[in-house]
Amino acid sequence: MPSERYNARESEPRWQRQWEQRAIFAAGNDDPRPKYYVLEMFPYPSGRIHIGHVRNYTLGDVLARFMRARGFNVLHPMGWDAFGLPAENAAIERQVAPKAWTYDNIAAMKKQLRSIGLSLDWSREFATCDPAYYKHQQKMFNDFLRAGLAEREKRKVNWDPVDMTVLANEQVIDGRGWRSGAVVEQREMNQWVLKITKYSQELLDALDTLDRWPDKVRLMQQNWIGRSEGLLIRFALDPATTPTGESELKIFTTRHDTLFGAKFMAISADHPLAQSAAARDAKLAQFIAETKRIGTAQEIIDTAEKQGFDTGIRAIHPFDPNWKLPVYVANFVLMEYGTGAIFGCPAHDQRDLDFVNKYGLGNTPVVCPEGQDPKTFVITDTAYDGDGRMINSRFLDGMTIEEAKEEVAKRLENEPRPLPNPPPHTGEGRVGAVGERQVNFRLRDWGISRQRYWGCPIPVIHCPKCDVVPVPDEDLPVTLPEDVTFDKPGNALDHHPTWKHVNCPQCGGNAVRETDTMDTFVDSSWYFARFTDPWNEKAPTTLTVVDRLMPVDQYIGGVEHAILHLLYSRFFTRAMKATGHIGMKEPFAGMFTQGMVVHETYQRADGSYVTPAEVKVETGVSGRHATLIATGEEVVIGGIEKMSKSKRNTVDPDDIIATYGADVARWFMLSDSPPDRDVIWSDERVQGAARFVQRVWRLINESAGIGAGAPKSRPAAFGREALALRKAAHGALDKVSTGIEKLHFNVCLAYIREFSNALGEILAREGQPSPDLAWAVREAAIILVQLLAPMMPHLAEECWAVLGQPGLVSEASWPQIERDLLVEDTVTLVVQVNGKKRGEVTVARTAQNAEIEAAALGLDAVKLALAGKPVRKVIVVPMRIVNVVG
Repeated sequence: MPSERYNARESEPRWQRQWEQRAIFAAGNDDPRPKYYVLEMFPYPSGRIHIGHVRNYTLGDVLARFMRARGFNVLHPMGWDAFGLPAENAAIERQVAPKAWTYDNIAAMKKQLRSIGLSLDWSREFATCDPAYYKHQQKMFNDFLRAGLAEREKRKVNWDPVDMTVLANEQVIDGRGWRSGAVVEQREMNQWVLKITKYSQELLDALDTLDRWPDKVRLMQQNWIGRSEGLLIRFALDPATTPTGESELKIFTTRHDTLFGAKFMAISADHPLAQSAAARDAKLAQFIAETKRIGTAQEIIDTAEKQGFDTGIRAIHPFDPNWKLPVYVANFVLMEYGTGAIFGCPAHDQRDLDFVNKYGLGNTPVVCPEGQDPKTFVITDTAYDGDGRMINSRFLDGMTIEEAKEEVAKRLENEPRPLPNPPPHTGEGRVGAVGERQVNFRLRDWGISRQRYWGCPIPVIHCPKCDVVPVPDEDLPVTLPEDVTFDKPGNALDHHPTWKHVNCPQCGGNAVRETDTMDTFVDSSWYFARFTDPWNEKAPTTLTVVDRLMPVDQYIGGVEHAILHLLYSRFFTRAMKATGHIGMKEPFAGMFTQGMVVHETYQRADGSYVTPAEVKVETGVSGRHATLIATGEEVVIGGIEKMSKSKRNTVDPDDIIATYGADVARWFMLSDSPPDRDVIWSDERVQGAARFVQRVWRLINESAGIGAGAPKSRPAAFGREALALRKAAHGALDKVSTGIEKLHFNVCLAYIREFSNALGEILAREGQPSPDLAWAVREAAIILVQLLAPMMPHLAEECWAVLGQPGLVSEASWPQIERDLLVEDTVTLVVQVNGKKRGEVTVARTAQNAEIEAAALGLDAVKLALAGKPVRKVIVVPMRIVNVVG
């Protein structure tokens, strides 16, 4: 006899054990059924999952369970993005080895993930810090090296002189190292890079094929790649003002239409002309040194105060030899972008306007908005970057911006000038055009060198005789030593007494290993391909398998990874194709970015934050107020914010699961908000989800009693009540099926609630149901359980057993929709009088025009609108409108 109340604490572990014992979620690599690959971005093993993980993985799990029931061979794996700096920090702060810390965390988080009831294929699990994984990553690095897709180059980096490590831009805070607090320096260092720029245009063009990606994500990638069409202009330099006779300065611009508004030139602190000038000017050298301290991050440079130093060098305007422009070294120009030099047109660029206002250089508007008088149009504090006609631009006046760009390009392309520094013994100097059309990209090659221990070793050896030598494939993996110490600043691999000292594979002489490790984005740029055959010990992928199971049909993760992770993965897949490890270019056919879980904050009088678990919230006449449970002290209810440890507004998934069960947590995450938007955590709504679970349990138990007496065979005919219930069941089945496919989970749950209400109304009626109604109740109960199965799988299994159904609902096929039950018997038509809507009328779908006219003319609103006037005619547009003409 089933219990009156559903007991999640007893039920959920029991069904999880059964799923595991039967291995029902294991995908077969030789399964002949059509495949469906669903993947959530794998987690970093920080120690505990948070409630955001529950939402992320529940979304993917609903889809995986649904597609499995639809007959697909579903691949739904899980692994661990396990390298990274937090493990090194733990080693320093807690004296725990990074490996031990990482694997302990994996064990704890895996236990938590299992408690959610996810339909994961755990047989494919791996951690990226396992040599069995990164061995293949090292092999691909060597392949990329041979293919010209990886190389070593000098790069400007953020250097922390205390921690003695390179910092990512995000780790530079107000010009200081995020951990040491030391003033960050810019240094030029050898760095390993992956040549993503070889695919700039291809990565951009292919965005148009990703029609199952959010538009915002595609736009973010498009902007990051940053294709721009413009003109490379060779500005002549006044030789009397240059340090060592330099003759020209090259700039790339997309706004060559504004050349007549130019007020200055600006070059990077690293530009050769700046370096040459600084060698003769101590104050300039000091300014350059100060500029280099702000770091290399574009965000830092954009927000820093715009500063410049007039070098005394003068550039000559390409259309006027008597017009000379001052050349500044400026802190907002990067050598890595374009040519490391710009011309400033302040009237039409806010950054340039801020600069000239500071240094008193003035501005000249050269684009006038339509409708403005050019004679009175002036710029003061706000630049104008809109459309218009050219003014103050000599031969360009009156042209549109595009016409002006074309005219400037044509003139400068046909303007010859001797090229600087002609090769010796060539007679006369070569001649080149002053202007040349070019396409530039914002995208830069991917620097992957990190001065850290806990990362994938870069498999190269540095030999005094042979230079850079890749570690032979047969000697892979290059594994990390475990006997490292973190008592000195910098990379522990550098300090190890023996690990880096090896013999050169080519000459046998003394050599040293590369001690940099790879950026952890590399680890996550191909893990999805490894999941297809993680048992292959000889190669990163098995070609026949990876080409059959890839691409990922639905990828799910946070929008914060919309640029780097997704872009790197798209590049890496192309590099893998170029080196024979996969047969496709795009790794993710569908992309979905879920919203965050947010919660209001609570603060004591002293400003300190307290957790939701410590607070009691009540609603009274004066509204909501909160008190500390322990002391009764009043606390201030703050705003709704992203959950964070600093504001202590986090919810522990273990507490929720222990109190309500995993299915309640899953249901709340799915029901309370569209999945692409933030969901506000609410204890009241969680309790509402718990009440719904108990209601479903009662409905199914009552249905089981009625269904037990129902005829085995389908009745030949159904009465009105049975037909109405069947329509509700198949209508819900149709809507939920469509909704899951579109990831409209909150809408699906609303349909399920509506359907459960319809079933509840039937069950609430007194008396013995007719055989046809009893049969319809049993059918409806089975459909309800199957609709619930992707969302609340444990409850569904328990209900499936109560209904006496064979096997597990997790293995059952999705119910077939009877389409004839979706056709409505009635239709609602809009009724107009002389073209104005006056009401609606509902008639039988088979009603003839005479019946429809009579029903429409019988409406009180129609009679009132006619005001006694005779009806001249009635026009019936089938299934849509009735128009009465009076």
